[in-house]
Amino acid sequence: MFKRFTTSSIDHSLRNRLKARSLTASSRSEQTARTRFESVARRTLRGEGVLVTGCSSGIGRAVALHLAAQGFTVFAAVRKAHDADALRQLGDPNLIPVCPLDLTHLTDIPPIVDFVSQEMQRRGKDGLYAIVNNAGGGSIAPIELMEIDKFRTEAETRLIGPVALLQAFLPLIRRAHGRLVWIVTPGLMPLPYLSSIHAYDFAVNCLARTVQLELAPWDIPSIQIRCGGIQTAAPAKTARELEESFKNWPKERFELYAASLEKELAEQAKFDKKRTDPREVAKVVQKALCASHPKRRYQIGYMAGVAALAEALPQSLLDWAMSRR
Repeated sequence: MFKRFTTSSIDHSLRNRLKARSLTASSRSEQTARTRFESVARRTLRGEGVLVTGCSSGIGRAVALHLAAQGFTVFAAVRKAHDADALRQLGDPNLIPVCPLDLTHLTDIPPIVDFVSQEMQRRGKDGLYAIVNNAGGGSIAPIELMEIDKFRTEAETRLIGPVALLQAFLPLIRRAHGRLVWIVTPGLMPLPYLSSIHAYDFAVNCLARTVQLELAPWDIPSIQIRCGGIQTAAPAKTARELEESFKNWPKERFELYAASLEKELAEQAKFDKKRTDPREVAKVVQKALCASHPKRRYQIGYMAGVAALAEALPQSLLDWAMSRR
């Protein structure tokens, strides 16, 4: 019979040598990862270019200011001239407003591509390191009462525009061995009255993951930053728009939803008090840009972890839970 081979039969000194070799290999691996991270970090501080959309306020503005302060060359895209002027007046040489970039107007894109390409060449860089897709908004409304024009605008801003932007900038991103970042909500699940936000998050999730597969031969990461409750002007603006909609919707239809919508407003008011500072999102974006091996998803913001956990539930159970809200 063959003798059973056990750990106890290994010479004690041999075990020590194996352990030492394992620790050495582990140390080398950690050192290599640390060196790669530091190399990428140093690279960003040398002025790599990042285009951030939706920089007039909120998350986009916080990301643009933070990345510029960290040494990135930031192209902060806005739709309106006065927002570009406000950014320009900050006097940061790393912060370059680009205007107009309205993602519902695809003709805005080619001039921006030319400007970014020329500016990066002037600064001695080849290509664009990253796009941070942040532009978009959304509103609160039952699907039955949703304004179709607003819904269409959101589709153009969140889906069609970013795809057109990617198509235009991808040669520059490929040259820079760059990456893509998508700002989205934290969980892919249905929430009553928020379909103009979450429907596009479902779609963006599909786009981001599909692009990751298609661009794998060039090692271009496609990263989602899944944001929970974040302190921006958007929630207050959305609440004001909803209260205005109460006056404009057909009375007989509005009354069907009135009690539920009033409850939604009250819950949102409580939620708003616990939102996370958008500068925390900016730090996570920087982490995603600097990591030598970035995760495909990062979570940040109030309730982001709970939303991600809920997403893992069976659909029938999640739908039942949402119906009990």
